[in-house]
Amino acid sequence: MVVPYVVRHPGTPVADLSSLFGVPEGELLDDLNLLFVSGLPPYGPGDLIDVQVEEGRVWIDMAEYFSRPVRLSRSEALALYLRGKALLGAPGLEEAPLLASALAKLEEGLGQETLGSLAGLVQVGTGGHVAEALAAVRGAVESQERLSIEYYSAARDDLSVREIDPEHVFSAIGNWYVVAWDHQSDEERLFRVDRMRSAEPTGETFVPRGLAGLGRPLYSRSDRDVSVRLLLGPAARWVAEYYATERALERDDGALEVTMPVKDLPWVAKLILRLGGEAKVLGPPELESMVRETAAATLALYRRGG
Repeated sequence: MVVPYVVRHPGTPVADLSSLFGVPEGELLDDLNLLFVSGLPPYGPGDLIDVQVEEGRVWIDMAEYFSRPVRLSRSEALALYLRGKALLGAPGLEEAPLLASALAKLEEGLGQETLGSLAGLVQVGTGGHVAEALAAVRGAVESQERLSIEYYSAARDDLSVREIDPEHVFSAIGNWYVVAWDHQSDEERLFRVDRMRSAEPTGETFVPRGLAGLGRPLYSRSDRDVSVRLLLGPAARWVAEYYATERALERDDGALEVTMPVKDLPWVAKLILRLGGEAKVLGPPELESMVRETAAATLALYRRGG
C-alpha cells in the first residue's frame, strides 16, 4: 500500500507515511531500503525500483506497475473472499463495516453462481463462549494474568484443562489466535480462541517471555509431521490458501494437487469428508483407509439416529 501511495504522492514526508500506515519510522525506512533490490525480471538496473529519501521525504520511481491495484485472478479473488468472510464473523473486529463493504464488491465481481457453491465451507464461531473467551484472553494479555482454559483439540478430538500465560492475541484467516506459554507441555503454544470452551483467570500473574506475536507462522513444523497429498477440485482450492502447504501443482483441468504437512491424519480425514467429491486422497494409503472408515462410522451413526 505504501508504494502506490508514494507513486501518486511523491515527496510525502516519512513522518506522514508512518502515521498514515501505522508503521514506526525506523521500520518503514528498513522496508523502503528493500525496494532497492525489488522489481521485475530480468532484474537489471532498468527493472529495479528507485527509492529516494531526502530531507525526510520519499520519492519512488520505476514502479509504475505498482501505481494501480493489481487485478485479481478468479482463484485469488475466491481465496480473498473466503478469508474475508471468515474474518467478518470473528467477534471484536473493529474494521467489520469496512470489511463488509469490500466483501460486497467482491461478491458482485465473483457472481452468485460462483459463490453459491462455497456456502458452508468456512465456519467461524461467533458470540457465546467465543466472545467470552476472547474477552478473557485480551484482559489476561493486558494484565499479564495466568488463565485456566478448557481446550478442544480438533486433531485429537480431545478436551483438556490447562494453564497458560497468554502474551499475544491476533486474528488471522478468520480465526482468533493466542500465543501463550502452556504449562502442561512446558513450551510455547498457539491456541485458537473458538476452541476454548472456557477461560478463567487463576489470580496468578506471570512475567512475559517475549514470545512472537502477529506475523508468526500459524503452523510450526516438527519431526512428527506427516506429508499428505490431495487433489483439490475448483470448489476446494481454498484449502491451499487456508492451510500450510509444501507444494502446489495446478493441473490443466483446474484441479490443484497439493502436499500438506499435518500432525494428525484423523483431522485430514474429516476435512476430506467435509469437501465431499471436491477432494481426493493421493497419499499416504493409510489416509485413504481412514477416510473410508470415518465415512462408514458417520453413516452408521446417521442410520442409527434416523
